[in-house]
Amino acid sequence: MAVAAFRGGINREHGGSKRMESQHSGKRRVFVQTEMGYVLGMELDRSDNAHTVKRKLQLALDVPTEERSLIYGDTVLKNDLSYVRHDSPLLLTRNCMHRSSSTPCLSPTGKDLQERDLSGPIEILGYSNHFSRAKQLVKEIVKAMKKGIDPIPVHSGLGGAYYFRNCAGENVAIVKPTDEEPYAPNNPKGFVGSALGQPGLKRSVRVGETGFREVAAYLLDYDHFANVPCTALVKVTHEIFNINNGVNGNKIRKRKQVSKIASLQQFIPHDFDASDHGTSSFPVAAVHRIGILDIRILNTDRHAGNLLVKKFEGTGSFGQVELVPIDHGLCLPENLEDPYFEWIHWAQASIPFSEDELEYINQLDPFGDSGMLRLELPMIREACLRVLVICTIFLKEAAAFGLCLADIGEMMSREFRGHAEAPSELEFICIEARRLLEESKLLFDHVKAGDNEEFQFEIDCEEREFDLTLNMEEKLSPKCLSSRSKGVNGQNSLYRLEESVEEEGENEGNVTPLCLEDSAPPVWHMGPSFSKLSMSLKNITIGEKSWRHEGTMQKNGYLAGTSSGNMSVHEQLPASTTFVKLADMNEEEWAQYLEKFQKLLYPAFTNHKSVSVGQRQKQRLGASCQF
Repeated sequence: MAVAAFRGGINREHGGSKRMESQHSGKRRVFVQTEMGYVLGMELDRSDNAHTVKRKLQLALDVPTEERSLIYGDTVLKNDLSYVRHDSPLLLTRNCMHRSSSTPCLSPTGKDLQERDLSGPIEILGYSNHFSRAKQLVKEIVKAMKKGIDPIPVHSGLGGAYYFRNCAGENVAIVKPTDEEPYAPNNPKGFVGSALGQPGLKRSVRVGETGFREVAAYLLDYDHFANVPCTALVKVTHEIFNINNGVNGNKIRKRKQVSKIASLQQFIPHDFDASDHGTSSFPVAAVHRIGILDIRILNTDRHAGNLLVKKFEGTGSFGQVELVPIDHGLCLPENLEDPYFEWIHWAQASIPFSEDELEYINQLDPFGDSGMLRLELPMIREACLRVLVICTIFLKEAAAFGLCLADIGEMMSREFRGHAEAPSELEFICIEARRLLEESKLLFDHVKAGDNEEFQFEIDCEEREFDLTLNMEEKLSPKCLSSRSKGVNGQNSLYRLEESVEEEGENEGNVTPLCLEDSAPPVWHMGPSFSKLSMSLKNITIGEKSWRHEGTMQKNGYLAGTSSGNMSVHEQLPASTTFVKLADMNEEEWAQYLEKFQKLLYPAFTNHKSVSVGQRQKQRLGASCQF
């Protein structure tokens, strides 16, 4: 199926694949946050530019603006502010660090806290058509706050979170400030130590950037298919929030009103979570729908603790239940990561998709989804959107081929050999697609100067690519994977992407350090020639230790996740290896890459199916020999 075929999927009201850049005729309200943590709501006129905005900040908050830049997502604003949308978050930060702080939130230091800006106590940031339920929640909360019903802190988990209540004192929303995440400077539970924009619990998910991922999961859950609670990005002002004074995390004693950027999610009353309940009563459709969402967003933290279970009224302890997925802050990583799917071994995951589920999957449009997220969440990185595209295409093709949810999850999950990890089948496909892309670029360079050879070049490329596609079954076989570590002339043919900070000083020649958008430890990537580009994947089967390790806590026989407090920060292990990076391709290369990626899927699915059948036959044979 061609890439263009996906563009005609579900008709989204927001559609489009480029950032919205329409000219605004009237005034727009924006929220600007400084590196000291001040948040100020202001009106933008058509004549405003970055300089006038900084001048307004300086007059209103008495903050320095020299040698500082105004950031909108990944864009440094200058004279033209026409494409800045209404209710957008902006960030004022020092020039030397703006590239490491794309999230519109830098933490206060505890000094000279802002009392309050001109906006309301809770302001929703985003495209209003999608947050009608969130608006209702905000009204209930603000009304309760005026009556003296304040939020209360959530004591579980690693990050700062707060229950906001209605006039009856009932929990209606949970708010998670982005600067109180694990490792963030204002974390209230002592888990501090990293600056915002640096690698967090997952190397491909930065500190301070889980909030908009929570919103992205909600926005991608079209028609409430997977039952994700209403979630919005907000600017919220209250004295309950935590502010650490200095790097040691000491809390200031006198509380003051402080504004923060946070995710706000509807609180769902429930009876327990999936770790406290047997999975046999979970509806097949609910498991499938949550699994479909997890695959699309490459959820790296779907453990039992973030699947809420609600019993239907009138049913006993073993009656029918409803599942509610929460905590999606570790989805949509910037690179392909090893996902964690709690449901992968549940019986429901091995049942084929229903016709309704297949139709829903078929209608998914990864390019429309990317355009929607660019519009709704301008701070989201293109690398995250490319992961979304890859995973959605993979899901669509796998479901059309006839694979079940468990099969798809297995192909996306890595294999562990001792304390090392090998790439997943999905990652091997991506690696092969990248190799084909670089090989076609090399062949093109060879004939670029000779127009007379162009026709023969196209024939050679087609024949070679067809041959490589036919051989994918052999290349993905377990026997071949172990032997592929050595290639021509003794060189390794598959390599891992280096992520060590210490290697930064070893940069020589055409080697260019590519950081996690220039803020994380560098990922080594080579120059433009094919011989050097092939080095960008090094020692692929001899990797670093994954965060899933023998020292990791386990729950119900499975490795526990992190977002619900099942694993202490002090027990965190080195981040898992990055085998596939998608952000370093231009648009033309990305389109060619996707075409090659799709051509490799059918033989990979065929191979997985045959291996799975063979394994089941061996298991049955082994069981019969025991009698």
